[in-house]
Amino acid sequence: MINLTKHSLQKLEVLFQELGYVVRYEKGNFNSGYCMVEDRNIVIINKFYETDARINVLLDILQSLDFEPGVLSEKSGKFYLRILQHAGGEEDEAEQ
Repeated sequence: MINLTKHSLQKLEVLFQELGYVVRYEKGNFNSGYCMVEDRNIVIINKFYETDARINVLLDILQSLDFEPGVLSEKSGKFYLRILQHAGGEEDEAEQ
């Protein structure tokens, strides 16, 4: 599992920026805690969420995006691979 810290949140925000998405924190009526404006590549997350909830929301969104990891910088690419490894490890543990 990645650390649920502000530093990890910043890394995720940079990763989304490299994918062409704008991440904004605003208040609103979000049933799922976030809203995506896909035609404009904007992700809006409930501003009242704590750091760990913000990270979990961004991870959920990231799993739904279809992109080539090669578009990411080396640093973001390594972070993305760590995310994938941890996501795969959790699924393996759940199957056992």
